[in-house]
Amino acid sequence: MSIPQIINHLKKSNRILLASHVHPDGDAIGALISLGLALQELKKKVRLYNESPIPAVYQFLPSIHLIHRSVGDITEYDTAIILDCSDLHRIGEVAAAVSKIPVIINIDHHTTNTRFGKLQYINPAASSTSEMIYQLISAIDHVSIDKGMAYSIYTGIMADTGSFRFANTTPEAFEISHKMVQLGANPHKVAHHVYETISLNRIKLLNMLFDSIELSYNGRLSIMTLTQNMLQTTGTMIEDVDGLINYAKQIENVKLAALLFEKKRSPGKKDKRHFHVSLRSEGAVNVASIATSFGGGGHRNAAGFDIQATLPDLKRTIFYFSENL
Repeated sequence: MSIPQIINHLKKSNRILLASHVHPDGDAIGALISLGLALQELKKKVRLYNESPIPAVYQFLPSIHLIHRSVGDITEYDTAIILDCSDLHRIGEVAAAVSKIPVIINIDHHTTNTRFGKLQYINPAASSTSEMIYQLISAIDHVSIDKGMAYSIYTGIMADTGSFRFANTTPEAFEISHKMVQLGANPHKVAHHVYETISLNRIKLLNMLFDSIELSYNGRLSIMTLTQNMLQTTGTMIEDVDGLINYAKQIENVKLAALLFEKKRSPGKKDKRHFHVSLRSEGAVNVASIATSFGGGGHRNAAGFDIQATLPDLKRTIFYFSENL
């Protein structure tokens, strides 16, 4: 689906819902805000939605207050734009209701995208969904990227490229980021908030997380476990846990890292818990294929899925993948 077709539809739309995936990262947030601001410039009625709390490190972004944790009256929307999601269900519990909105537009860069929606703009070669939103906004007549959009797009690209360290860092990512800096995004400010600001509670949580790290027998797979008890003990908010898996990935010789994040206990199943499993690799392992096999999705180097299991069983399942590393 071409950008012009999406723009033509958006110009005819009246009320638009924008949503990104649960547990949002910088790209999901950056794409959400920047496109929302652009559609407001088109005088559209827009609601930005994400089910989860916004990570503390992204609270500095202009217009972050526009993101809501409720969708309102679904029947009011004629269009929904789903951002940075390989599958519609990635937006969380409202997915079934959102699926009834007349036109769904799917904008994403994940290789595992299921091609849902009536209109699609999917580009796995893009560094991030925020990069794709830059291309989309740039093609809209009478809309100029302002400072707020620039901050969001720059932050999204920076976050998904690991501060321009990951293999998805392309010439286009650098070029667009340069333009966003020219439009007012301050790289030092973004880096300071995303990478250099840390709460005391987060430091306490890190100490507990480091103690939870387990390595496979060959040392090539690491597992880090984050429980609800850890969050309660340290007083850490759920929105302050973004990026923790990177510590497990940076261990010497580790090819695959997993963060087992306990969400909540399953009703009526005292022995099983609900986990979100984040997976990271440096490219030697295609974690997207692993996540997809469990109903999740993502990129070759970063992916995730949700599962109900006992912690011992889940660890055994993850450790199984070390046999081929």
